[in-house]
Amino acid sequence: MDYGRYFDVAALLAGGLPEPPAPTYGIRDDQRALFYAGEVNLVFGDPESGKTWLALVAARELLGEHGDGRVLVIDLDHNGPAPTVGRLLALGADVAALSNPERFLYVEPEDRLHLAAIVADMRTWAPGVVVLDSLGELLPLFGSSSNSADEYTNAHRSVLKPLAKSGAAVLVIDHLAKGTESRTLGPGGTAAKRRTIGGVSLRVTINEPFAPGKGGSAWLTVNKDRHGGLRQHCPGSGKEPAAGLLRLDPHAAVDGLLEPVIRAPTKDDKAPTSWGISVTDSARVADDVAALDALDPPPKSKRDVQDRMGWGSDRANSALRTWREERGES
Repeated sequence: MDYGRYFDVAALLAGGLPEPPAPTYGIRDDQRALFYAGEVNLVFGDPESGKTWLALVAARELLGEHGDGRVLVIDLDHNGPAPTVGRLLALGADVAALSNPERFLYVEPEDRLHLAAIVADMRTWAPGVVVLDSLGELLPLFGSSSNSADEYTNAHRSVLKPLAKSGAAVLVIDHLAKGTESRTLGPGGTAAKRRTIGGVSLRVTINEPFAPGKGGSAWLTVNKDRHGGLRQHCPGSGKEPAAGLLRLDPHAAVDGLLEPVIRAPTKDDKAPTSWGISVTDSARVADDVAALDALDPPPKSKRDVQDRMGWGSDRANSALRTWREERGES
């Protein structure tokens, strides 16, 4: 029998088992972190709950004046370079770092081949953090359905896993399911999304609405933590303990600047424990879908909805997705 086909467990034990990995980015005020380097991490929640803000807060940690970290933003939601860079500047990112292609890269992939070239570039560029916004737009790029485990796994193997192998903390943004029962489990679509998370999956729930120049706050709860390095520092009990409270507060001296803080949870924190669709949320989505129904010609894309309705990215994306689903469109 050829034992060379198999992993050498004896050699592993002779060298001593390595310590479980600890999260690296998204540093809380107790110096513990949220996201794992070299892993795919998921950030999910309702529209305008603070998901993208949280990912950019973690990215900003590498883009300080005296840092040397690298950040890639893959904008599949077409939020646009100006709004994305504007948010990073508001969080205190260094202008020189953002202007340096050796430190920061932003891209809106045109198609699957363009995205494949980006993934290949990262093997040598070696980013510390990759923000991919959003998973809901990645799958259609592959002609895939969010409800197919096999098709999701193919997209994960082609894009997310190679990015993580470059050493990056890959922060993937996704949306909650619409059904009341399924929302308690996590993001919409196939369960393979959760199964393939190698790092942490965080649920983001609005606490104080985010407004330009005024900040806001959101609860973070642990939906999954494969290595346990974050969960062990979350004192709450239950299925989804609090991981912290993201706060963006206006800077006391600099207009337009926000001070991001991820406050560590305490045993007395009352983070949300139910994520059913509220009457208010359902009514708003229904109104938005009705508004899209009235458009002539019909909406073609999220950017089209944003331009014609004047809505934010998350609201436009949520309304358009629901509008298409109700009509049986992909």
